[in-house]
Amino acid sequence: MDRKFWFLRGLRIILAVAFFVALAGFVVMSLWNWLMPYLFHLPTVSFAQALGLFILSKLLLGGFRGGPGAAWKAKAQQHWRQKMASRMQGMSEEEREKFRQRMRNCGPWGRMAEARQAAPPTATAD
Repeated sequence: MDRKFWFLRGLRIILAVAFFVALAGFVVMSLWNWLMPYLFHLPTVSFAQALGLFILSKLLLGGFRGGPGAAWKAKAQQHWRQKMASRMQGMSEEEREKFRQRMRNCGPWGRMAEARQAAPPTATAD
């Protein structure tokens, strides 16, 4: 590829990043100036201060590059996937289907579905 292509592509990426940073700063400034003075009697902020708040919140809350511990989370997720795949290989088809059914009914939403299936139908008044 030629240099002009890469230069234009890089320029386009830089402009897109600048646009999204400016948009985020505008959104933070608008929300702050709309809510904080009325709710907590705090002063309004300028655009530059809003950008600073946005960057500070991203740094403190881990919003850049997947957040804190992103690599560890990915490794742990891969470990559990491999463990589950090896467990599933050792099961017969009937055991797999039984396991899948238990997983579908796992958690609060599955319990509510079980309760709906077990409950007798209620009569509706017309």
